[in-house]
Amino acid sequence: MIKSWMVIAVVVCLVASGANFITPEGIRWFRRLRRPAWLTFEWAIPFIWSFIFICGAWSAYLVWETDPGTTNAWLLMGFYLLVEIAIIAYTPVMCRLRSLKVGTIIGATGTVLGALLAVTVWPVSNWGALLLLPYLIWSPIGTYATWEMMHLNPIDA
Repeated sequence: MIKSWMVIAVVVCLVASGANFITPEGIRWFRRLRRPAWLTFEWAIPFIWSFIFICGAWSAYLVWETDPGTTNAWLLMGFYLLVEIAIIAYTPVMCRLRSLKVGTIIGATGTVLGALLAVTVWPVSNWGALLLLPYLIWSPIGTYATWEMMHLNPIDA
């Protein structure tokens, strides 16, 4: 029998693979942008996101296992999926449109959706909501960095 954590892990990986839909031109565009002086940890960002996705998947698993197969559980899984899509859309959409403003809007939207998800999950699973904290802490930092980059790269805003 397929376990729920396996399905959640596969869905997370499939959706996360959407971040790879970025063109070489988009990568070059993003790499040439000026960054805020305080952004000295850019090398760690892939590790940070990996941790966030693991926590998010674990959160979804805890929520699902609280009341598996119910309408509420399915709706919450849809909400998790929506948040992950918002997270993943950031890089390919921003780079394809070459717009830091679009990146900032997507980042802010993801932050708001993540906060709403955490509030919605809290009554179902306190641990599930707490596991969303790494995203709720990191997302505004990433959004702010993108917003700062708009000011450092006004042509690409």
